[in-house]
Amino acid sequence: MANTEHLLHYIWKNRLYNPESLKTAKGNLIEVIDPGLHNEDAGPDFFNAKIKINNTIWAGNVEIHLTSNDWYKHGHHRDEAYNSVILHISEVVNGVIVNEMGQELPQCEIKIPDTVRKSSDYLLFSRCKIPCWDFLASLSPLKLNAWLTYLAVERLERKTSDVNRLLNRFNNSWDDVFYIMLSRNFGFGINSDEFERLALSLPLNIIQKHGDSLFQIEALMFGQAGMLENCSNNDDFDDYYLELKREYDFLKRKYKLICPDNTHMRKLRVRPGSFPEIRIAQLAALLQKSGRLFSTFLQKEKYDQMIAHFVTETSEYWQTHYSFNKVSGRSSKILGKSSLDILIINTVVPILFTYGRKTLQERYCNLAEDLLESIGAENNSIIREFSRAGIIPKNAMDSQALIQLKKEYCDKRKCLYCRIGHKLLSSNQQ
Repeated sequence: MANTEHLLHYIWKNRLYNPESLKTAKGNLIEVIDPGLHNEDAGPDFFNAKIKINNTIWAGNVEIHLTSNDWYKHGHHRDEAYNSVILHISEVVNGVIVNEMGQELPQCEIKIPDTVRKSSDYLLFSRCKIPCWDFLASLSPLKLNAWLTYLAVERLERKTSDVNRLLNRFNNSWDDVFYIMLSRNFGFGINSDEFERLALSLPLNIIQKHGDSLFQIEALMFGQAGMLENCSNNDDFDDYYLELKREYDFLKRKYKLICPDNTHMRKLRVRPGSFPEIRIAQLAALLQKSGRLFSTFLQKEKYDQMIAHFVTETSEYWQTHYSFNKVSGRSSKILGKSSLDILIINTVVPILFTYGRKTLQERYCNLAEDLLESIGAENNSIIREFSRAGIIPKNAMDSQALIQLKKEYCDKRKCLYCRIGHKLLSSNQQ
């Protein structure tokens, strides 16, 4: 949809027109009692509107286009779904329109105010990563906090949808879904897709069968990650690598495992402590500690308890290695606090919230929200950008809201649907 049509939707929805000049193309006065419910799916643009034309009240739907001709271009005159339209709005009325029953529809021409168009263009074509950067400082804390609360819930709802899709895929197995989501989040963004592919190629029940052997779990995970390649010259590989390779070859044949194609773990500009080898070793240790992670975390009711369960030491080999076959100084490879928080935010919280919803146990929904409020704000490029603009999140609930704002509104230039953008547009119209 063109930006101008978006603007017409916005103007109609928020009544940013002169009501006294609202008339049909035939000169009949229009009074808008209710603009209707905005529909972003198939069908008329606004449902259940109520308008008065002269002295007659009409209830039905409203359709909006740039010109009258668009009604025919979109085939609405052949679609009975549009027989309920009571008013057609466009910036230019350039012809008569009829519905599928051959009935002529009233039309209204609405011009976009210059102030609204200029503000919209300013936001749409801004070179700033946050289009309304210059306007943020003037926002009232009350309205900003209300918007952030809404965004945090919106992001949690989106993650709930992701959990539900996985539940459908894995026959409502919460442990399998937890395993897939946890594995993905162990990729920490840069390798998330690769870690998810690894988990999808290695069923949790196989890992659980080897829960008494961290060595075998490592062999399975490193092998499926494509890190145990054929050894043409054994002199180039240390004993632990060769032992893992032999064990993986045996287990791969036993379980008929298929290694994902084109798996490429990224290491460029990644600190050694975050190398994919270390992340896999950490994940393997955690899975060996508890194969039924969802059931385990369901029993944890406090942030400290969850953190304590995530704190797991890797196998001895990784105490002196960051990569295979390269010895380094001894160091603990326990996950840092910021990494632990990210795993809780992106794995534990959405699964607890979804579980509470599906089982009608509100305490789990409340626990998920409490966790977000108790964890400190995330530190990433998005949060730093908003902080420079003067919006500093108090906790993870706020930082999740800002991530939602940036990814779903700023990046997509959906300023017309953002309360901050609405404030800018409507204030310029007043």
